[in-house]
Amino acid sequence: MIESLNSPHVGRVKALIGSRGSKERGATGEFVAEGMQCFRESMSSSNGPRINTLYLTQSARVKLNEFTDLSLLQTFDVSDDVMRAMSQTITPQGILAICSIPRTSLDSIALNGMRKFIYLSEVQDPGNAGTILRSADAFGMDAVITSPGSVDMYSPKVVRSTAGSLWHIPVFESVELHILLSSKALHAFTLVAGGSQPLSEFISMGDCVAIFGNEARGLTIDQSISSIESVNIPMPGSAESLNLSAAASIVMYHLSNMRTS
Repeated sequence: MIESLNSPHVGRVKALIGSRGSKERGATGEFVAEGMQCFRESMSSSNGPRINTLYLTQSARVKLNEFTDLSLLQTFDVSDDVMRAMSQTITPQGILAICSIPRTSLDSIALNGMRKFIYLSEVQDPGNAGTILRSADAFGMDAVITSPGSVDMYSPKVVRSTAGSLWHIPVFESVELHILLSSKALHAFTLVAGGSQPLSEFISMGDCVAIFGNEARGLTIDQSISSIESVNIPMPGSAESLNLSAAASIVMYHLSNMRTS
């Protein structure tokens, strides 16, 4: 039982979730996930992040023993005080895992004429990024790709916002847009208020990527990239705009139901 707040285990977790956590996650290839839902999704996923170390309070261990063989994992019992020190949630569930960040290449996803990717260009709000990833999982997108300057997709706030979907959809970080479009033959389009056509009329005849820009500045596109189409979401109501994650969900719903013939 780990009871000391000065334990190296506490220091390891705090380093991964603290103010310099992004650098630590990059160096170690690990991130922190909390709660029952993340645990369940990690155990059911065959391709998502793997649990390296699992910290449990006594009550959480009893609960997990009812449906999981914990002998297959490296586990440590911790006191309630230690769990609170490790956690960033107000009421910890007593389950905290250190997981490995998958190190796969975008090339591992072969194009087949029906792939649908989401690209986040300098999207910096953790809640938006996590919710977009969750919607991408729900609507059957093939991957979420982020640009340099976007939020760390393995930061605690993003991980919580994905509600477990991080274990079901590939994530590729810090990919330059021009490199993505030059390396893969993708039908690229972006959502803007003055888009050239309404989303309902947009049809992609092959593999495509939906590009979403920064919450405040929108999308900054290199002038050399001229192949990106623009679409808009008609809004007959009084609201001036939609939250980025809400707009992205509408786009993904359209893509999941899009008919090419």
